[in-house]
Amino acid sequence: MTRFRRLIGTGCLALLAAVLATTAAAGIAQAVGIDFEIPDGGETIPLSGFAVVTCFFSFVGIVMAAGFLRWSALPAERFLWTAVSLTAVSFVPPFLSGAAAATVAALVARHLVAAAVMIPTLVVTLRAVTE
Repeated sequence: MTRFRRLIGTGCLALLAAVLATTAAAGIAQAVGIDFEIPDGGETIPLSGFAVVTCFFSFVGIVMAAGFLRWSALPAERFLWTAVSLTAVSFVPPFLSGAAAATVAALVARHLVAAAVMIPTLVVTLRAVTE
């Protein structure tokens, strides 16, 4: 049970770091003039929206990692390949949104920021708890 506690604890700290990093990245992008306006509704994505979405999908990543820890013989490797694949899939919606090129680039970069925090942290933790 301590393996799961360690994974969940480390994952939650990484989740907090990912939320802060992606929200800060979005704030910096807005400060340099990138609007996060989505053409279909003419709405702008608020900073809190970035925080909520990052929190949700980071939590999904933690649950996936726990599932791999429980049911896979190679949890770190399986999680790594799954998380990288899902990150690549997450690039599709920004390109389909019809937003300005700068907005699309900032959205994709924000996905990479979250992935750069969550994936290595969970992979390292999975490897540590299975040794």
